[in-house]
Amino acid sequence: MTATLAGAVDDPRKAVVFALGPGLVRVRAPNPSVMTATGTNSYLVGTSDLVAIDPGPDDPSHVEQLLALAAGRLRYVLVTHSHRDHAPGARMLADATGVPLLGFGSAALVPDGALHDGDVVAIPGFRIEAVHTPGHASDHLCFLADREEANSAERICFTGDHVMGGSTVVIMPPDGSMAAYLESLERLRELERPITTIAPGHGEAITDPERVLRRYLEHRRERERLVLEALTDESRSPLELVPEVYRALDPRLAVAAAGSLWAHLRKLGDDGLAWCCDDVDDREGRWRRVSATGD
Repeated sequence: MTATLAGAVDDPRKAVVFALGPGLVRVRAPNPSVMTATGTNSYLVGTSDLVAIDPGPDDPSHVEQLLALAAGRLRYVLVTHSHRDHAPGARMLADATGVPLLGFGSAALVPDGALHDGDVVAIPGFRIEAVHTPGHASDHLCFLADREEANSAERICFTGDHVMGGSTVVIMPPDGSMAAYLESLERLRELERPITTIAPGHGEAITDPERVLRRYLEHRRERERLVLEALTDESRSPLELVPEVYRALDPRLAVAAAGSLWAHLRKLGDDGLAWCCDDVDDREGRWRRVSATGD
């Protein structure tokens, strides 16, 4: 589906530019890692006027590449959330061009203008709507881009870290919430006008959104079942439960897995199925199951 326009595809440390369709370019930041896959995806949307989405990490070379591609046509910088692999480049790009930085806003990222659920950013050819999708982060937004062409059914959803290509998402409390995440996934599935393409913050474009969103929900529900099965009357921390819930896990992902497991435990606690013997905001707190008698 994608066509390489520039960059070295054989070296993931270098940003690569991809054309994903008319008025849509993906620029991969040179920050590959076990958590970011081949790197953070930044997007340029539009033709005569452009919107940049998630300019990525604090990497001047990546920002310079976005500036070169924008060629003076940039009008807005949008951010899905404030995490360091998505947002630091946004301020650099906005300051370099003098255009406003827009996002939900948090202590980690103060935008020039706040975007709330349902707010719209318009440029010639595209209407971009913000959808508040907390879960991975409390300030997380997805952006729905509709082409203004007559009879166009295309609807592109820029999902940041809400949905990723080829992998699942880490939910790290206390800012991350498993309950909110599941609700946000369901919301994307229930949009009145369905999504036709997901443009994720990491990985390749997803052309079967309904199947992927359904699998995400099934995966989380199965993981919750495994967490509940692993709980006993003996209290254990999320990290101690990881080997039982995540089989054959890459050791480099153990801490991230413990974070998502902690998020599942907090949801189970809210559902009355698990009990935290310590502070629920302590990631090393110990948890046990709630017995049939409720003790």
